Amino acid sequence: MEAIVGTPEVATKTAYRRCSRCVLDTTVSDIWFDEAGTCKYCQIHDEMERLHPLANMEEDLERIIRRIKKAGRNKTYDCIVGVSGGRDSIYTLFLARKMGLRPLAVYFDNGWNTEIAVSNIRKATDLLRVDLHTVMADLDEFKDLQRAFLKASVPDADIPTVYAIHSVLYETAAKQGIGYILHGHSFRTEGTSPISWTYMDGRYIKDVHRRFGSGHVRSFKIMTLPYLLYYSLVKRIREVRLLEYIDYNKKKADETLAHDLGWVYYGGYHHKNLYTKFFQSFLLPNKFNIDKRKTELSALVRSGQVTRREAIAELEASSYKYDRSVVIYAVAKLGWTLEEWEAVYFREPRSHKDFKTYLPLIRLLRLPIWVACKLRLLPHILYLKYAS
Repeated sequence: MEAIVGTPEVATKTAYRRCSRCVLDTTVSDIWFDEAGTCKYCQIHDEMERLHPLANMEEDLERIIRRIKKAGRNKTYDCIVGVSGGRDSIYTLFLARKMGLRPLAVYFDNGWNTEIAVSNIRKATDLLRVDLHTVMADLDEFKDLQRAFLKASVPDADIPTVYAIHSVLYETAAKQGIGYILHGHSFRTEGTSPISWTYMDGRYIKDVHRRFGSGHVRSFKIMTLPYLLYYSLVKRIREVRLLEYIDYNKKKADETLAHDLGWVYYGGYHHKNLYTKFFQSFLLPNKFNIDKRKTELSALVRSGQVTRREAIAELEASSYKYDRSVVIYAVAKLGWTLEEWEAVYFREPRSHKDFKTYLPLIRLLRLPIWVACKLRLLPHILYLKYAS
């Protein structure tokens, strides 16, 4: 059992350095710094601030809301909101209703959500009078996909869920004839996850599953690049990160949701899902030396919600704490004995670079992607994170 909490050796190729502005550091392998010591991800943040300035937020928000309402005129729903029970997705749903939109809430159930998260979804949709569409993954099928990523020994073992949610949202929008998907991400509170920490695309998922999984994924579609282009360019489905159009503050959002919707916090960053809790609090820090608190804290530092000194103090006060019982639960639910899990856990770490991905093609097509982002056909972060 002790081996479960061991730490595989992770090679350190460069001297340690921390960004002079945020708290991201050289544990991010693809990081770079300018002459002032500011990191790549601070510069991405500044570009996003330029695209979504707080000074114009009311005007920009009203414009996008008018556009969504116009596109959804005479339809049952004018947008889709993916809900997970977490703060960001529930607040996006709350804001959509407050702005007079008629959303369809879509929930992808991968079998790992906590009762708190499920209760948050139920209360929010009931009180806001929003219809809820639930897509159930085949649990055996999905666990096979999760096991494949763990066997592949990459730090992207949670992307099957994230990517499945995106795929389900686009597929539902296409079937319902809905032109807008409202996304609950905010660069001001979550930042941009480094590509070496989180990479995902449909080709990558299929290649990992082909090499380390078994059977086929049939309960939901793994959206490949051609499908994404079809949904975006032909079906003209747009993804809108609604929280980028407001001065989004985590503490204030928590207070509002608790007061108006009876929303309950689940105790940690994305800990509403037990697999994600296992993955982020145990697997990433111990096997890959990745602490995702740094991404969120860096975003909060850049947006002025915490100071850099406070963020550093939080990181240095303690390592990312994990619940041993959640690790044991996850291993058992995945269908492994402790000995089988240890054999997987101690495999040498790898990355998305060891598998087939669309990344070379994305970088080859960086100019047309830039144009598509400028025309708001694709989210601009796609260019900044993957193509720039």
